[in-house]
Amino acid sequence: MKKVMAGMVTQAPLKSLIEGLLLISISFLPLSSAYRPGDIVAMSKMGQYHSSRTTWHDVIGKHCPIFAVNREVLIPIAKPVGYTGTDPYKIKFQVGSEKFLIHWLLVINRKSSEVPMIDVNLRYSGGDLLGVTAQVVDMPLSYLNTHPEIRKQFWDPQHWPKHVLVRYTWKEQSEIDVSSGFYVLFGSALTFSFVLSIYVLQSSREKLARFVRETVVESSSNVGEFGKVE
Repeated sequence: MKKVMAGMVTQAPLKSLIEGLLLISISFLPLSSAYRPGDIVAMSKMGQYHSSRTTWHDVIGKHCPIFAVNREVLIPIAKPVGYTGTDPYKIKFQVGSEKFLIHWLLVINRKSSEVPMIDVNLRYSGGDLLGVTAQVVDMPLSYLNTHPEIRKQFWDPQHWPKHVLVRYTWKEQSEIDVSSGFYVLFGSALTFSFVLSIYVLQSSREKLARFVRETVVESSSNVGEFGKVE
């Protein structure tokens, strides 16, 4: 019976050690849900005209970025409430479940004779979206020559919605991050050492307690035998 109990006591710290190492492994798993090439990256849009802003509206899938795929889309811009045709109209976006913010972009009445285009650059590593930047540039002449109706409709004050070309360009970053890897490795080693120290301490205490018990029992037995001899 004592041997069985001793075996159970010995296995308990080992079980705790295994559970601790399992928790360490789980803690270093990526928190964000990974994308796969070809997945739609959700996006929402807000507009502002004068001091009036719209609420956030989800952009439909065919106008959203596609993960790791370079492409161009035409996004419709609805006529703002109270639009007079003289003041600027600007929009901003939120991209991905991470809600990366693209700040205000001036797209209508921007004091330019060229049709605007929104140039969006997205950075990713593996299956993670790392960041998004964007700027308004002039639409390439090659595109306007291929689609002349875009220029005509954009400058027609009676034609709504306007269509703005959005170009999504993806740039992959290396997954190897030396500094981050060092910190993760150091943290893992430190936690492992801590758990191992607890295991060693528990084992030492159990061995010391067992030694004291056996010594007391042996001493009691010797005293009993000495009494019988007397």
